[in-house]
Amino acid sequence: MKSKLLIASLLVGAIIIGGCSAGNSESNNNSNMDHSTMSGMDHSNMSDEEMKNMEGMDNKDSSMENGHASHNNPLALNNSTGENELALPPIIEPKNGIVDITAQQGTTEIFKGTKTETYGYNGSFLGPIIRIYKDQTVTFRTKNDLSEPTTFHWHGLEIPGNGDGGPHQVLEPGVTEDVNFTVNQGASTLWFHPHPEGATAEQVYKGLAGLIYIDDENSQKINLPNEYGVNDFPLVFQDRQFTEEKQLNYQAVLNEDGTIGDTLLINGTLNPKLTVGKEKIRLRLLNGSNARNYTFKLNNGTTFQQIATDGGFLNQPTDMKEITLTPGERAEVIVDFSKMDDKTDIALINEEGITLLPFKIEQKAASTSNIAQKLNDFGVTEEEKTLPVTKKLELFGMGTMVSINGSQFDMNRIDFTQKQGDTEIWEIYNKPDMMGGMTHPFHIHGTQFKIVSIDGKEPPLNLKGWKDTVSVEAGQTVKLAVKFNNKGIYMFHCHVLEHEENGMMGQVEVK
Repeated sequence: MKSKLLIASLLVGAIIIGGCSAGNSESNNNSNMDHSTMSGMDHSNMSDEEMKNMEGMDNKDSSMENGHASHNNPLALNNSTGENELALPPIIEPKNGIVDITAQQGTTEIFKGTKTETYGYNGSFLGPIIRIYKDQTVTFRTKNDLSEPTTFHWHGLEIPGNGDGGPHQVLEPGVTEDVNFTVNQGASTLWFHPHPEGATAEQVYKGLAGLIYIDDENSQKINLPNEYGVNDFPLVFQDRQFTEEKQLNYQAVLNEDGTIGDTLLINGTLNPKLTVGKEKIRLRLLNGSNARNYTFKLNNGTTFQQIATDGGFLNQPTDMKEITLTPGERAEVIVDFSKMDDKTDIALINEEGITLLPFKIEQKAASTSNIAQKLNDFGVTEEEKTLPVTKKLELFGMGTMVSINGSQFDMNRIDFTQKQGDTEIWEIYNKPDMMGGMTHPFHIHGTQFKIVSIDGKEPPLNLKGWKDTVSVEAGQTVKLAVKFNNKGIYMFHCHVLEHEENGMMGQVEVK
């Protein structure tokens, strides 16, 4: 009995600190289902008696009412004082078709007067924006100048599997490798980060992340704000926890259920502010955190317009009061500052009212031209709506016991197969655990998919666009129309980076 109580206590302790949980549904023996080797639907490693013990403890302790406290009740972020102007990453474009990208280590003055040891791409912290164009043939020349192995994963990019940068494509220190591909997708805001098995979370935490902008003819014709650093801004949101010496010690704060910090950095800037003109401003939002979810809204309650999801434009600008992004998700929004008083404090805040990014509005000549009302021609087809489910994935677990369909990641196992160019319906179910469960951001490499339904209903307007990462709440079932345009082996996983590393990941081989 003592051993069972000890196990329960350890699990509860992990949950109090911890992150996100997941799902299961009734097993379907339909012969059309491709379950491959992802078998075994007993998602828990605990006995019934141990489960009951934990449930009993949960009922007795009101502090555990929601479970997974670091997501339901996350460590509060600092309010931005607005003392530092937001840093903007440099934009690089291919030269003779080549983009040089080096992962390196160095020091960065995040806090004035203190040098923090960090990782970065082409610099000491974070990375540049890589701007490429649809139909362009590109070579990413990747180099590892770290003292440890890494990979270069192009999150959201439709690219052959041998260049995707998953855990199979490891670069040892000092090694350079070329990744060649042709850009075959439309305008979008993507990103890149490492994906080595067992080290992804720490390398991202130390600073390895950058953005990719894809442009096309359509994006240049629909009259969007597109002057970089004037009315078009990237915003990379990451929470971190620093030591007393203002260093990043990932191992000291590691939480197996999702590492969350109390200090917000935007584009690597502490206590940022953004100076804008009285005009329409385009904000490209990326949740680049290991585990924290963000709900973004304006402190004056003003409506903004969402114009894009992860992988491209919505069909038309969609009015929003707030938007929530889980790790890995992106959105583009338009905020009309021409209608705001430059003497009033305006800020981007979260659901708790924490000031994330104060805005300073300047009275300067600005464009107030109207944005096109037709941005894209996206839709789920009638055929896609009626296709049978051919892949079921059930996410479940906490901490080191996370799984998909009862199995943990094995690099030597192919979990699903799919034919290049075929559209299949993937059904993702997030099974609540005895603590209630938490949201899983579910990501598929090498493709942009369509959300067909959420719990049997059409997705809201702001999710009717190309996606590569989808928020799946506890108890929720999401159906996706998934097509791969390239061949290779691709990962699918929870984008809470600690859950991914603990085994909530699988592989699909596209033939």
